[in-house]
Amino acid sequence: MAADSVPDSPAADVLAIAAHRDDVEQTCGGTLLRMASRGLRTAILDLTQGEAGTRGSAEERAREAAQAARLLGVGWRKALDLPDGAVENTLENRIKIVRVLRRLRPRVVILPYWQARHPDHANTAALGYEACFLSGLAKAPAVRPAAPTALTVDEPVDTGLPPHRPFKIVYASLYADVRPNFIVDITPFIEQRHAALMAYRSQYANQPAGSGLFVAEEEIRERTFAEARHYGLLAGVRFGEPFVQKEVGLIDDLTLLPVQSI
Repeated sequence: MAADSVPDSPAADVLAIAAHRDDVEQTCGGTLLRMASRGLRTAILDLTQGEAGTRGSAEERAREAAQAARLLGVGWRKALDLPDGAVENTLENRIKIVRVLRRLRPRVVILPYWQARHPDHANTAALGYEACFLSGLAKAPAVRPAAPTALTVDEPVDTGLPPHRPFKIVYASLYADVRPNFIVDITPFIEQRHAALMAYRSQYANQPAGSGLFVAEEEIRERTFAEARHYGLLAGVRFGEPFVQKEVGLIDDLTLLPVQSI
């Protein structure tokens, strides 16, 4: 397992799966903070280590991810060894995620929205969904890696654990041009969310490398707060994070529906 300096927790209620270290901080960091404030156990699985990034190194991003995880209050965070910039939906990669799902046994999994500019993000949505399905099969095939990987350094090479299928899968849609199905109110956590994002100094501090691709450091706060403000306004709160679910919702009491209509 990658040596991210975050305390291990034997289980998680909510697991966010993302392609890259810092994706979660951008799209659903406030939601993880809110869930932790309610006493729920949260975790993050990053699929790649950042070795192909324009800025920084995998080692720098590992240290930054650990710091960000502490700021987000997550109990567990690790990174797999999928190639940065080349995440693929293969059986072997699905099995790597299945091992994590069966170990943490989350009730809710957060995935990136399934349409995205970066192919890694879109592929992670499909890969994560199929891994969640596979994890629930008692006779799911096991893939035995030819050599130890970032996942298997201190883990058994077979699945070994009982089947587990998350009850709910939701998609973080902040960067997708779609109307969200629901918003999470992150108003009390907006500053801490921003601090977790800015823990990635190798990515967001002003520097010559990638200056034409990255937003200037002094603009990041304005942009991220404006996005959160936009989604918050949709739900009648100050700051929010948007999500999409593929299935319909279920309501027991119409009088308890949130968000005023007029």
